[in-house]
Amino acid sequence: MHKSRRFKRASGALLFCVLGALAAEPARAEGSVSALGMGMGAKPGEMPRFDAVVAQYNASGERFRIDSHCQSACTIFLSIRNVCVTPGATLLFHSGGDPKANKVSAASTQHMLSAYNAALRQYVTANHYMDTFTFHAISGSEIISRFGYPACK
Repeated sequence: MHKSRRFKRASGALLFCVLGALAAEPARAEGSVSALGMGMGAKPGEMPRFDAVVAQYNASGERFRIDSHCQSACTIFLSIRNVCVTPGATLLFHSGGDPKANKVSAASTQHMLSAYNAALRQYVTANHYMDTFTFHAISGSEIISRFGYPACK
């Protein structure tokens, strides 16, 4: 076999192994929104990245901190069983879907709503936060005091 063909085949196999290992390993960092750099939410089709973080931290039981700007898909981190919120965090809520195409997705919106506790879910629904793509901010201190999420220590 020609050297360049063997090199391409070996390189391809190595790349396949590396990509396979990365795909099998969910995003992991120090257990916070800021460490993961996921506070700006998801683009259409990126929700599985956020779901993988939720599944990983729920499986491990490790603490996960919502400690900074957290919009859209990032708010599903509230469903992590050992989540805490810093008083200085800001969470932004809106409907799920594709804002660029102006297409609200009832399924994506429901996915986010199901991540919230009953009090928060009722509040954002009653105040129509999840009806449009307009951002509605709730401070970390309000998420803690009004909706009962634990404060980070």
